[in-house]
Amino acid sequence: MHIQFFGAAQYVTGSKHLVTTETGTKILLDCGLIQGKLQNKDTTNRHFGFNPYEVDYVILSHAHIDHSGLLPRLVREGFRGIIFAHPATISLCEIMLLDSAHIQTEDLKRVNERRKKRGDEILEALYDVKDVELTMDLMQPMGYDEHVKLNKEISFHFTDAGHLLGSCAVHLDVTEKTGKHKLTFTGDIGKFGDPILRDPQPFRQCDILISESTYGDRLHPKITDTEIELLAIVNQTCVQNLGKLIIPAFSVDRTQELIYSLDKLANQGKLPAIPVYVDSPLSVKATAVIRKHEECYNQEFVNYIHADPDPFGFKNLTYITEVEQSKLLNEKKGPCIIISASGMAEAGRVKHHISNNIEHHQNTILMVGYCTPESLGGQLKAGNKVVRIFGEEKQVKAQVKSLDYYSSHADYEEIFTYLSCQNKKKIKRLFLVHGEKGVQLIFKTKLEAKGYNHVEIPALGDAFTF
Repeated sequence: MHIQFFGAAQYVTGSKHLVTTETGTKILLDCGLIQGKLQNKDTTNRHFGFNPYEVDYVILSHAHIDHSGLLPRLVREGFRGIIFAHPATISLCEIMLLDSAHIQTEDLKRVNERRKKRGDEILEALYDVKDVELTMDLMQPMGYDEHVKLNKEISFHFTDAGHLLGSCAVHLDVTEKTGKHKLTFTGDIGKFGDPILRDPQPFRQCDILISESTYGDRLHPKITDTEIELLAIVNQTCVQNLGKLIIPAFSVDRTQELIYSLDKLANQGKLPAIPVYVDSPLSVKATAVIRKHEECYNQEFVNYIHADPDPFGFKNLTYITEVEQSKLLNEKKGPCIIISASGMAEAGRVKHHISNNIEHHQNTILMVGYCTPESLGGQLKAGNKVVRIFGEEKQVKAQVKSLDYYSSHADYEEIFTYLSCQNKKKIKRLFLVHGEKGVQLIFKTKLEAKGYNHVEIPALGDAFTF
């Protein structure tokens, strides 16, 4: 068996890992879009490093674009196999990939205008709506703990990874002439005690482990402390300073978790009577999908929605889809909360809201999840006093705060808890992916101190044979 890493290698986004068995069956674990400002990002997104036509199966861990966002490109380049995914993942992919296709088209217009002025070659979109439709036709749903036999040598199943609605860890069992291999790919690991989703579930013993490492160097605050802090930020910004609270948040999961926290505060009579806006068409669609998949919820949230049938709606909350409504928010006077995509503040409507509010002392920009260091969100979290937005320098006069609890990634202690179902001595090789290299080096040291051996940090294109 052969494994080669084509994404999320010493970097967080672009998850793609190709498994090839001794008989030549090729299985791609995830097919994610590289995001952020990685050098050669566009070239890497356009050229896989392998022939899509030769891939037999894709097994998708979850719907986030950095794990699913190049599936339509794979199809455009010739893939015609089966894409296995959880039913909730398929529901989310349908809206997220269409949204991604529209973003590609709009972004490329601006890029090509600049390229045309320089005399450079005009670029084509990575994919379009037709490619997304073809992709959705190839998707086959399968539930947690449902075992699928691909052929005589390969079977696999999913377990709940607790990271996103429908997120999965993938467990491959490969029988070859040289022996049996039990490979586990964690996908992205969720937090324990998540307010909405179930905890990550234990899994059968593996001998090859591919693990995410996004937060391998840090710990999250507790949820009770976080909701108290969130309320304190709302009161300081909107009640005391009469300012706007701008929260960049990914449209799927982060936005809904924030709304749920605010819903609880509203039901407790603690939330000030100020307008709250969710300004993201994708968030509106994603919230509708999330409402339909109660099987992914933890028991506490199930109990809550039986008492409050609409945990994603409360007085003074408005969902915004139209562009003109979004623009009116920039002219609105007085305190309010605006939750808008994208989470790294690299694109989308939130970038306009930040641009219009960042130079006013009474406002606050609240970062609630992981941001790549070079992204606008990453620069704000790092404390930069000047940032460039839409080509203009902006003075950072608004307060910038962070609440990392709302990240849907496990911290290093939670990853240790997740892996506690494993006998460390039976893991022959442990690969760290989906993390910045500096973080991975710290996490590798922590893993080795816990007794894990043969920990590898593969670079892009690195290959290993078993």
